[in-house]
Amino acid sequence: MDIYGLYEKDVSKKECLELFEGEGYFFDTLKLADTLRRDIVGDVVTYVVNRNINYTNICVGDCNFCAFKVDKEDKRAYFLDIDEIAKRALEARKLNCTEVCIQGGLHPDVDTYFQVEILKKIHSLTKPYGGIHIHAFSPMEVKFASENAGLNVEEALKILKENGLNTMPGTAAEILDDNLREELCPSKLSTKDWIDIIKKAHKLGIKTTCTIMYGHIEDYKDIVNHLFILKDIQRETGGFTEFVPLSFMYKMAPIYLKGRARSGATAMDDLKMYAISRILFKEVIKNIQVSWVKLGIKMAQISLKCGANDFGGTLMEENISKSAGAEHGVNISVENIRNTIINIGRIPKERNTLYDTLE
Repeated sequence: MDIYGLYEKDVSKKECLELFEGEGYFFDTLKLADTLRRDIVGDVVTYVVNRNINYTNICVGDCNFCAFKVDKEDKRAYFLDIDEIAKRALEARKLNCTEVCIQGGLHPDVDTYFQVEILKKIHSLTKPYGGIHIHAFSPMEVKFASENAGLNVEEALKILKENGLNTMPGTAAEILDDNLREELCPSKLSTKDWIDIIKKAHKLGIKTTCTIMYGHIEDYKDIVNHLFILKDIQRETGGFTEFVPLSFMYKMAPIYLKGRARSGATAMDDLKMYAISRILFKEVIKNIQVSWVKLGIKMAQISLKCGANDFGGTLMEENISKSAGAEHGVNISVENIRNTIINIGRIPKERNTLYDTLE
């Protein structure tokens, strides 16, 4: 394969699969991805000052990769009330956060109207301080809450948008293949439902991120199919703000402990994911984010030399990856982010959720 011929080419599925499978292409693939990154988005590495709020770990789901969820009766169970969620959002705003990311388990008492009260309370409390962008509720959370409220998904999304939902995380995607989802997350929404909810959100003007979880039971072909689904959606709607690869955290994951999944992605697979997604997406999805929580700082730096251009957020708290065995911390200071970026010869710039630079 002529690797460098892919610089301007619309890469086919066959070529994409060859890049993943061909060990002899590895270093040329990384080099091409870094060249494309530089030519498309330049040498700036962006980051967002944000706070995660995982408001409950009570969940009726049965995801076999998740070590975060517990039953209502479990002594570890918690469920933050609306006042506490809003209080944490206000604390974030006072610490110069521009975004709060809110996600939680599928709590049986949560419906669309509960989500609305969260949005309204946060906006009300933070408005005197300039307000804060609310990035909240995955497609699965939206679907589950809409069913509890007796609404269809489109009605729920409209209500959420009208009451201050600014953007959504494109999580719950895992791997967009129903055979694999049957093993990974049997009661979670189907591939078709995930695509449908994402498209509906985009058409209502709610932008989302997009994600993939890899390093468990999938193979390269499954990854390629997933990436092409994301590319097709973006060409249709233009609603993705960024692509965030999520390396499988295996140590406490039930599917790994039962011997049914491998022990996460290799370092080479991590770098392939960043590089090949850049070569495939090019300008279609311009922003590719490293997950420092999952990769660690040093691997995140290397990934920024292999196609990625965004460092993600400060987070302040992060419970889902931590519960699955992530060992790289749950918060990072702005100073640390900036130094991490400067130390690899790149230019740090703060952004907001929609990738407007703030400096």
